[in-house]
Amino acid sequence: MKAQPTKRANELPSRAGTLDLVADALCLNFTNTSSGRGTSMCQEHLRQWEHLLVWAEHAGVIDGPYRRALARSGKPAGDETLRRALELREALYDLFRAVIAAEGAPASSLQPLNRTLSEAMATAGIRPAAEGFTWAWPDDEPQPMRILWSIARSAAELLTGPDLDRVKFCPGKGCGWLFLDKTRNGKRRWCEMEVCGSRAKMRRYHQRRRAAADNPF
Repeated sequence: MKAQPTKRANELPSRAGTLDLVADALCLNFTNTSSGRGTSMCQEHLRQWEHLLVWAEHAGVIDGPYRRALARSGKPAGDETLRRALELREALYDLFRAVIAAEGAPASSLQPLNRTLSEAMATAGIRPAAEGFTWAWPDDEPQPMRILWSIARSAAELLTGPDLDRVKFCPGKGCGWLFLDKTRNGKRRWCEMEVCGSRAKMRRYHQRRRAAADNPF
């Protein structure tokens, strides 16, 4: 029987609606909609406009009724929003990686962020909230770009806030995810201890076993 070819990463179903939201910041969870960056198993979870909508509801950016309203906005508007979303996501990823590496911010990364922020602020307003007031956007007419406005605001707050030095890069093999270390001692190392941390432990265990087998005395 002829062996079936292995599916490439981007032929696998998108996990946009089930991705673990472990970054503790909306903008960083957004950068993590691509898995396995820099490896042969890199998987893009936002391959279609529908994937972006599903992720946005999953991440709490929009609710179910708003997602369904946006789904009726039409393919051209959706495809353009997806294009802008991927552009913004890669810009944010490059920007935060530069911050982690203590390098200068790439101008090419700031441009998509500032463009989206400018659009967001042009329509934003102050509304009453459960505790005081909050920034918000009109919801009388569904706006596909509203998804990106929330992400851009999250990025701006993180970049200009006191926790920027707590943004970290997961060292897990083939991971590439970013996260905000909110632990009191600042010692969080992995995006998920149960996943990348456990895999690293298992690799070290097997390395010790192999070393012991090669050197029995």
